[in-house]
Amino acid sequence: MQSWSAPAVPVLPGRGPALRLYDTADRQVRPVSPGPTAGMYVCGITPYDATHLGHAATYLVFDLIHRLWLDAGHRVNYVQNVTDVDDPLLERAERDGVPWEALAASQVELFRTDMTALRVLPPRDYVAATEAIAEVVEVVEKMLAAGSAYAVDGEYPDIYFRADATEQFGYESGFDRAAMLELFAERGGDPDRAGKADPLDALLWRAARPGEPSWPASFGAGRPGWHVECTAIALSRIGSGIDIQGGGSDLVFPHHEFSAAHAESLTGERRFARHYVHAGMIGWEGHKMSKSRGNLVLVSKLRAQGVEPAAIRLGLLAEHYRSDRSWDEQTLAAAEARLERWRAATSLPAGPDAQDVVARVRRYLADDLNTGAALAALDGWTTDALAYGGHDGEAPRLVATAVDALLGVSL
Repeated sequence: MQSWSAPAVPVLPGRGPALRLYDTADRQVRPVSPGPTAGMYVCGITPYDATHLGHAATYLVFDLIHRLWLDAGHRVNYVQNVTDVDDPLLERAERDGVPWEALAASQVELFRTDMTALRVLPPRDYVAATEAIAEVVEVVEKMLAAGSAYAVDGEYPDIYFRADATEQFGYESGFDRAAMLELFAERGGDPDRAGKADPLDALLWRAARPGEPSWPASFGAGRPGWHVECTAIALSRIGSGIDIQGGGSDLVFPHHEFSAAHAESLTGERRFARHYVHAGMIGWEGHKMSKSRGNLVLVSKLRAQGVEPAAIRLGLLAEHYRSDRSWDEQTLAAAEARLERWRAATSLPAGPDAQDVVARVRRYLADDLNTGAALAALDGWTTDALAYGGHDGEAPRLVATAVDALLGVSL
């Protein structure tokens, strides 16, 4: 699948510090230690509706990580999927009376447009689930052969993954069984499915039903379950032991727990990823922004209203990425004002020395993406530049370059 166009990333003098991030599984901030090439897998959209600010906030987190790795001298192997065949997509297509393939294609194109406008660096591999069917089939075949998967009896012999196939299952989320069962039911699982060995066992392959898309497989025609597509795509494009598996915090369980367990059952490794990184939720009027609730603030609609994407970026970066936070008119107004001030300051013929502020921005961002501190440091330099000017003719350009390279905001 075609990704989107990449914005130019300017190179800052020197190298940024090593990155430290909160790891969901370890419940602490610790160093991220990739080799020369850093590997990152981030779960993509299910394309049945447009990009809302919750999506944008999540992908901005991993865009910052991508940029910080580049600034530290790493190459980045970034992979993202698109769940372009799944129940929500099929249901929306049936409701709207359009082919599911056309709905998926239109929403993926809108997502690409939004990501381009937000200056998000694209993944190296952007892979649709429907492009990875052969890889999913191979993974399921291996799990069936190893006994970590089984087919249920009945008219539709769906294939399930055994939740106890790995001894460490549950380490990523840290949830007890009761919490797992509750979230499993809320987030696409089917604990009451007759014939399963355990209510927590997760669907790997949905056997073909009348009127549903399906693909041939040695174990019967059907289509992939949600979690296994990410396992198959990540293993084939990056391999085991990836540096970061990431997404929104609502994916910790069951999606990331199971996609990691699938991979671990195949490779025998203790951890699928060295770091599990999750972004907080974006709210509107006191509730999490979600398609099911219908309280979406869409990036495309903000853009159509004339809101500059750079202001959207700054608004979403104003608070820490792991916090659940709200978007409102005040958030946008503050971001627009900040953008205007930064542009005024970096347009001056000279300003205060910028070496220290650039070093601090690098350090703050490398410390678990402390964007609040980074933005405050830049605000301080801006205030001084606008109030007192300066004698360094290179300072405004250096600050603008740092804001572009590290924060993705073009001044």
